[in-house]
Amino acid sequence: MKSRSCEHKTFETHDGVELHYRAWSAQTQKAAGAIVILHRGHEHSGRNAHLVHELNLPGFAFFAWDARGHGQSPGERGFSPSVGASVRDVEIFIRHICTTYGFAEENILVIGQSVGAVLAAGWAHDYAPRIRGLVLAAPAFKIKLYVPFALPALRLAHSVKGNFFVNSYVKPQMLTHDRERAASYKKDPLIARAISVNMLLGLHDLAERIIADAQAITTPTQLLISGSDWVVHQGPQHEFFDRLGAEVKEKHVLKGFFHDTFGEKDRATAIKKVRRFIMDRFQAPLQVPCLATADTQGFTHEEAKRLAAPLPAFSPRGLYWRGVRLGLKAGGALSRGIKLGHETGFDSGSMLDYIYRNEPQGLTPLGRMMDANYLNSVGWKGIRQRKINLEELLGSAISRVSESNLPVRIMDIAAGHGRYVLDALEKTKDRPSAILLRDYDLKNVTAGRALIAQRGLSDIAQFIQGDAFDASRIAETAPHPTIGIVSGFYELFSDNAAVQASLDGLGQAIPEGGYLLYTCQPYHPQIELIARTLTSHRNGVPWVMRRRTQAEMDQLVAAAGFEKIEQRIDEWGIFTVSLARKVAA
Repeated sequence: MKSRSCEHKTFETHDGVELHYRAWSAQTQKAAGAIVILHRGHEHSGRNAHLVHELNLPGFAFFAWDARGHGQSPGERGFSPSVGASVRDVEIFIRHICTTYGFAEENILVIGQSVGAVLAAGWAHDYAPRIRGLVLAAPAFKIKLYVPFALPALRLAHSVKGNFFVNSYVKPQMLTHDRERAASYKKDPLIARAISVNMLLGLHDLAERIIADAQAITTPTQLLISGSDWVVHQGPQHEFFDRLGAEVKEKHVLKGFFHDTFGEKDRATAIKKVRRFIMDRFQAPLQVPCLATADTQGFTHEEAKRLAAPLPAFSPRGLYWRGVRLGLKAGGALSRGIKLGHETGFDSGSMLDYIYRNEPQGLTPLGRMMDANYLNSVGWKGIRQRKINLEELLGSAISRVSESNLPVRIMDIAAGHGRYVLDALEKTKDRPSAILLRDYDLKNVTAGRALIAQRGLSDIAQFIQGDAFDASRIAETAPHPTIGIVSGFYELFSDNAAVQASLDGLGQAIPEGGYLLYTCQPYHPQIELIARTLTSHRNGVPWVMRRRTQAEMDQLVAAAGFEKIEQRIDEWGIFTVSLARKVAA
């Protein structure tokens, strides 16, 4: 096959850093698709360049990046601000390829190896891309650290001394039987032996989360397991595959292979399987399961049913959760936040506003300490990050609407107290011509009106009582909003029909070229704690949530006439905020 020339390029990622990548054009007049390659930890795109030739796919363009802190990309070697930042780098890289080279997302397939495979799987879970497929080779879901209690020790050291670096124990001969490949690894000046501890710990946490929730990944996936891997454990790879929600999935255990799957002496065996998988995926129709009925069948429906079912009163778990509930009742005597939750519901607008303010209150220093611990729980930290992400994307939507010479008219259909909307407006230079905030709870409306007056926005903003599920009233909003917001609301209701009707109302109210900001809760590490111990604002019943995967939420939004263009997610993978554009019918 004729060799291809490689172009060295850069793209600007989300924090302004310019990351390096290699690009190979298709050898046909029109490319059938794009193959994106994410390298192993410590390595760089040049170590995967041989795949472009060996896969023998002349009709495809290839792209391979240098992750930040690796290869020719900038940054301290082996460092990233966080694993979440690196996963978001993948999202930005794919969007760059789509916009720069004209590929539709559904004509992209991603190959990830080791750490690159974990980032690819995390991206597929958190961002729910509509891509053609995933190939995951020796994913580093659990690294063999060999030293007893190494992970707890690293966490303790990280909490005490802050971030630091550790050098890899891996020798080239532990990666491959190919002597030439091992020798080139040893001599390669771009190999970075160090890895930042925040990345090492973050990769472990991300892997645990996506393995536990692998049913949410519906992208067609091929998993390659190196049978004699010295670097990562095989057990979590098998567990991931067993839980994987993709209708099209295949697993291959490569007997005798060391960790560098695509650099092994007998790699032709693996590459042949990958080539066949790629061809199959591009010859078959795009595999995207319909998730509109996920509220009545599927794994999140079953999970919610289990959480709603009462536990036997004298079972160990029943006694445990009863004890936790009693503890929270007692805590409410001292902690202002816990008391407010019991009074108004832990999912109420009043509770949400208290979480946003993040000012510990309580009786006695002990009560304030308890309140600080309550406010610092991972779920509430995620809520505050969701507010930051919402404010950022609302600012982006306002700028986009202004640049389109449309009037900036904002409507939030379930605003709570409306604090996040009003806070966001203080950070944008473009003043809206109209702001309409709505909420069903009159207490929220009253508090929101006071907040509008306090901010001096009564000339452009109003707060009315309204039902966020009343699609016809939303659709009749006049003048039509150019930016719609629904934040933290749909997550409280499992019924997709009601959510779809509400979204359809927004789809009718917002004109073509307008925008919708929406949130989703695809994952929560405390979902059983919430269901067993906290109460809802709806008549004080247990707060049982049915999670929606990001793919499910995006499909509901798309059915209302919107196309997602941006997304944010917190480091814990709990809450997402997305921005979608209204497209022509």
